[in-house]
Amino acid sequence: MVIGLEIHCELGTKSKIFCSCPTEFGAEENAHVCERCMGMPGTLPVLNKKVVEYAVKAGLSLNCKIANYSKLDRKNYFYPDLPKAYQISQYDQPLCIGGYLDITKENGEEKRINLTRIHIEEDAGKLIHEDYQTLLDNNRCGVPLIEIVTEPEIRSAEEALLFAETVRNNLLTVGVSDCKMQEGSLRFDVNLSVMPEGSSEFGTRTEMKNLNSFRSLKRAIEYEYKRQVKAVEKGERIVQETRKWDDEKGKSFSMRSKEDAHDYRYFPDPDLVPIILTDEEIQKYKEEMPELPDAKKKRFIDEYKLSEYDAGFLASSIEVGNFFEEAIKDTKNIKSVANFLMGDISAYLNSNELEFSDIKFTPSNLAKLVNLVDKGDINLSTAKKVLSEMFESGKDAEEIVEEKGLKQMNDTGEIKAIVEKILNDNPQVVEDLKGGKKKAGGFVVGQVMRQTKGKANPGIVNQLINEILGL
Repeated sequence: MVIGLEIHCELGTKSKIFCSCPTEFGAEENAHVCERCMGMPGTLPVLNKKVVEYAVKAGLSLNCKIANYSKLDRKNYFYPDLPKAYQISQYDQPLCIGGYLDITKENGEEKRINLTRIHIEEDAGKLIHEDYQTLLDNNRCGVPLIEIVTEPEIRSAEEALLFAETVRNNLLTVGVSDCKMQEGSLRFDVNLSVMPEGSSEFGTRTEMKNLNSFRSLKRAIEYEYKRQVKAVEKGERIVQETRKWDDEKGKSFSMRSKEDAHDYRYFPDPDLVPIILTDEEIQKYKEEMPELPDAKKKRFIDEYKLSEYDAGFLASSIEVGNFFEEAIKDTKNIKSVANFLMGDISAYLNSNELEFSDIKFTPSNLAKLVNLVDKGDINLSTAKKVLSEMFESGKDAEEIVEEKGLKQMNDTGEIKAIVEKILNDNPQVVEDLKGGKKKAGGFVVGQVMRQTKGKANPGIVNQLINEILGL
């Protein structure tokens, strides 16, 4: 399998790349348009300076060389969703040159994926097909994009997925895009070919465009690889073409023959001056860069003694990493905070299809929950219930425990009476315990927890069982 990725990312500027129309998602159709982004005769584009800044920072996050001189070009072919019928992009002199990202695979193997370039361009509009007609929403015309192009060095769906996820995390960290795939802010094009093992001659590639989820990316790669292998083994010729991925059917379908660069008839845009950046300007952008996920992961391992997996998870998102570091200011139990973020909190967000930014409680509140468990005021089972209530109401952990009377029973005398009664009522369990059957202890603890509505301290229950039976 030989894969090259093209990742299209909408930049999070307030206005479009060549005009002052807003870029906000979800507006009424054709509300965010003007003469410039509609390509009316006599109008001139003006480059948004913020687009250049964001593209440079994206490039720096992916180890690119930033060009002191780059230019904008016209890319020509039939665009049903671009009113002026050409796209302003960059051809032979892009803003960001080269670059690379290191990924770590599941087996621990590290691999470097090199980039060819990152260039800026404008997005096209959106075609809506319904009731035997095609409607055109031009709101997205002129929204600024960067296109991240890799070398054909990816050799599996796993590598493609890891690379795409790492790119997304870096872009979110530097704050150049919201990367919301469901809104089209991040889209993947897959160029894929197959060749015999040991060969160095690439096969004919196909391109699958506009994959807008990691799941689609993985499934599309796996399907297209099998399709091509099957065709080659039958002696069929692979055609260079653009294919559409149908996520519902789990298949790709031929759309059109794939163009080469000369088919686009690129030429420098006569209405736009070159982009010239001094070394001082590039250095200023470098100094404004935040800590990137890979550096943060290494720091988390060194500073907080976290495992590589835990550090990688917490550092992968700027929101999660910041939440974690704020929370551990108010508790000594770093590992417990990490466990809640990776476990219950992550599971709740996924099952309810929520973003991390939707969390209503504060990092300090999570720290309070951890401290309540550590002090023995509540057990872990109760903590999970409290956390669920925190998600719903945003209330303080201590307040929820007080309001609902969830404080753990630590009164040895009260718990002892309950344990003794359960042991007296279950002589077989007593025999099993004395015979070394540890599962019987779980039965007793379960009965105590049921009678105390989950409030009894499990540690005290186990201690009392051993004391009463002289174990």
